[in-house]
Amino acid sequence: MTTLTDRPNTGLLVVDVQNGVMNGAHDREAVLANIVALVDKARAAGVEVVWVQHTNDELPRGSETWQYVPELVRRDTEPLVHKLYGDSFEATDLEEVLAARGIGHLIVAGAQTDACIRATLHGAITRGYDATLVADAHTTEDLSAYGAPGPGAVIAHTNLYWQHETAPGRVGGTVTTAEVDFAVKTPA
Repeated sequence: MTTLTDRPNTGLLVVDVQNGVMNGAHDREAVLANIVALVDKARAAGVEVVWVQHTNDELPRGSETWQYVPELVRRDTEPLVHKLYGDSFEATDLEEVLAARGIGHLIVAGAQTDACIRATLHGAITRGYDATLVADAHTTEDLSAYGAPGPGAVIAHTNLYWQHETAPGRVGGTVTTAEVDFAVKTPA
């Protein structure tokens, strides 16, 4: 249903699954196993995998913390988008990357749920994309010491509200890793 013209394709967007982000992330091993499974499914179906990598003071470009986790290996033919802000579209070439590949529907996985994942989902739907969150393939760190809910509650709440997200001509929604079927070109 995307409002973007000539964008019939689906793409997998893997956001910030970097060493410094995933160190101490909630349910890290299970989430990583799901993201690996999604990447494998996308590649097997010929669906574009687009990688997003964040840079900031805690993740300086080129550092070990900035690197993607070793469980995930980007192929040289897969686009890599570098970002400085939570929304993966903000001040990046993500829009150009997606347009060149005819992508109007994003399947989103990665970290952190309450920051870059939420910002990117909202950024996508406001820019005309359909955006599906993979409910068991995103995570966050425990920020409860700062007054936030525990990470399990943050993840559950994000899954709950994104499940019913819509906008004129666009849909959000959530699926599990097992439910992702890249052969289906419309949002789940």
